[in-house]
Amino acid sequence: MKPVRIPRRVDEPPHLLLWSADELAPVLIGLFAGVMLDKLFVCVAIGLVVTNLYRKFRDNRPDGYLMHLLYWFGMPITKAKSFKNPYSRRFIP
Repeated sequence: MKPVRIPRRVDEPPHLLLWSADELAPVLIGLFAGVMLDKLFVCVAIGLVVTNLYRKFRDNRPDGYLMHLLYWFGMPITKAKSFKNPYSRRFIP
């Protein structure tokens, strides 16, 4: 019988080398924009700075903070078919 690899953290996003997928996105967007605008170095540098700022922001807050913040400002990102209106701050039964 072969041993089965069990991940230590199931909810963690996938990693590529040193970065997780959510940290890699600004760099890839900067790379794509740099190729399109013919300013590759500048756009990738901006992507790296944004990634560094995002990492500092994420490390000082609990998991899911950004999703809750987006919901609070009325931009919910969910796969649910229905949910309460994020602009309603009080619910009266």
